Amino acid sequence: MQVTGTATTQAATGPLGAPAEEPGGSATKHARRFGLPVATALVMGNIIGGGIFLLPASVAPYGTVSLVALGVLTVGAITLALVFGRLAQRDPRTGGPYVYAREAFGDFAGFLAAWAYWITTWVSNAALAVAAVGYLDVLIPVSHHRWTACLAALVIQWLPALANFAGTRWVGAVQLVSTVLKFVPLLLVAVGGLFFFDPHKMGPFNAGGGSPIGAISASAALLLYSYLGVESAAVSAGEVRDARRNVGRATVIGTAGAALVYLLGTVSVFGTVAHNSLVKSTAPFSDAVNAMFGGTWGGWAVALAALVSMTGCLNGWTLLSAQTPYAAARDGLFPAAFTRRRRGVPTVGVGVTVVLSSLLTVYNFMAGSAHVFEVLVLVTTFTATVPYLLATAAQLHHLASGRRDEVDGRRLVRDAVIAAVAAGFSIWLVAGAGYAAVYQGVLFLFVGILVYAVMAGRRRRAEG
Repeated sequence: MQVTGTATTQAATGPLGAPAEEPGGSATKHARRFGLPVATALVMGNIIGGGIFLLPASVAPYGTVSLVALGVLTVGAITLALVFGRLAQRDPRTGGPYVYAREAFGDFAGFLAAWAYWITTWVSNAALAVAAVGYLDVLIPVSHHRWTACLAALVIQWLPALANFAGTRWVGAVQLVSTVLKFVPLLLVAVGGLFFFDPHKMGPFNAGGGSPIGAISASAALLLYSYLGVESAAVSAGEVRDARRNVGRATVIGTAGAALVYLLGTVSVFGTVAHNSLVKSTAPFSDAVNAMFGGTWGGWAVALAALVSMTGCLNGWTLLSAQTPYAAARDGLFPAAFTRRRRGVPTVGVGVTVVLSSLLTVYNFMAGSAHVFEVLVLVTTFTATVPYLLATAAQLHHLASGRRDEVDGRRLVRDAVIAAVAAGFSIWLVAGAGYAAVYQGVLFLFVGILVYAVMAGRRRRAEG
């Protein structure tokens, strides 16, 4: 990224020595495409993807205690949204948690945030593709043959990648259209389902029979996947107009809107599909509409809406998967190839991510596990909490190190409480992910440490 003009050696670099981005966006013409509506749509579109359509069935084995977990998770997600909004006011550059962690704690913390978030994005894309096949099967029978289902999942991943290669204008357009289109059927289920609500179908409160607290933690760990994307506007802050103002607003509005749809939609599904059927469902929203109106036409309509939603979600996540490596590569912490951009999109990052998620998708279908989606979701729960926790720690660091005579006392206390709640929430999610997910996630992080060692060594040699 280049800065033109006569003036300004200081303007040519950001506070970390990276190419500067204007306070409201980057220095390129493509970065001015995202206003508040598109940034909000990016947040909502990335949050409301496969999670809302599949996770009611995933948490059904825990019983209605998972509704309590959803409420707690909503509060935690909004605190994270507020933290990201405040951090974006301090530093509105592309990269989100990576930028915040590196500015506060140095290169290694920034690299861990970028590496963990990058893993989260492409593993999440693979999980989303697995979920999408279940709804595609309602329209076109594809799951009867493993390789047919695998091919369909790959096509669902590559179509959004092609939109990203076309540039940020296409990314924003696809995101806005897909977000608008999917809300009509989602609201039909979320609101209309309340008129068909039958409390006898909801099943037991704690179906697992263990500790209610443990059930809340375990179901919340699964449900976190449905809230991944709360950081979307912060990660793409360099592409948002007036980022200091709009990132925070888009993050809170998008998260609150998604939470409302989630709460209403999950309650409606629980109250319209019998618990025993919901546990076995691969398309719970389609089953809910079929139970509400009879026949199969409603289920087909919702399945189509689910595919639109997941495609839009993959469109946004594909962009996010490239933005963090791009920001890290500019600072020499990722390979330099990740800095290559075309029409505002880091194309190498998009390409590498879609290849990795495709390989993981193929592996999942070859393994043939009935719980592939749940396994991937729990791994992303752990990897996502790493940058979330580092970002909240960065906010606490700034609040603790700031001069009290320069900060409004009431605002300082409020921001500190919000950051502390967000940090505690992130740690709680790590515990709820379970030993297996933490084990696999830590292995991913250890591989990243080796990559960091190589990149740091190359930087030192270049500087010497």
